[in-house]
Amino acid sequence: MSDHPRVITVGITGASGAIYAVRTVAALLERGCSVELVASDLGRRLLREELGSEATVDRLADYVAARYGNGVRKGRLTVHSNKDVGASIASGSYACDGMIIVPCSMKTLSGVAHGSARNLIERAADVMLKECRKLIVVPRETPMSLPQLRNLVQCAEAGAMILPAMPAFYQKPSTIDDLSDFIAGKILSALGIEHALYPAWTG
Repeated sequence: MSDHPRVITVGITGASGAIYAVRTVAALLERGCSVELVASDLGRRLLREELGSEATVDRLADYVAARYGNGVRKGRLTVHSNKDVGASIASGSYACDGMIIVPCSMKTLSGVAHGSARNLIERAADVMLKECRKLIVVPRETPMSLPQLRNLVQCAEAGAMILPAMPAFYQKPSTIDDLSDFIAGKILSALGIEHALYPAWTG
């Protein structure tokens, strides 16, 4: 990595898969990244319902430190309101290196596909696309309807990377954390950030 910390926006929405979100945030912080975090109302609810009452957005730095260790203190975490469409990450002039929406709900997917920009997550994603910066969409929904599949294609055609939450099993995972490590590792790889979250396939 360069001397300047990477600035990465993370959007958390109301699809199941809170563990993927917090592992990705922790992994980015462990690598010294500056994380701009924004969660929808249902994303906030998702964290509490799937991970417990301690997993609140406003105290996420403490939660990930308790779960993954103090290595996360290498980075910086800034939390934005999803209603604040005037936040720094809503502008193309803000030097953000990339964005991940993890997990990405089908509602948010539709908003990104159609450029709705109804809230900060959608607006920040729209900025990534118009500035030709890395946008990674991590859907978890299954099965998918034809309109949802078309929205995925539309996002891909606009320049987004579609990275479904589909963990592999060649690394012989034995825990849920192993599975979340794999998805977080795939996300970091897509951003060009080195990691050791899962063993590389060697043939």
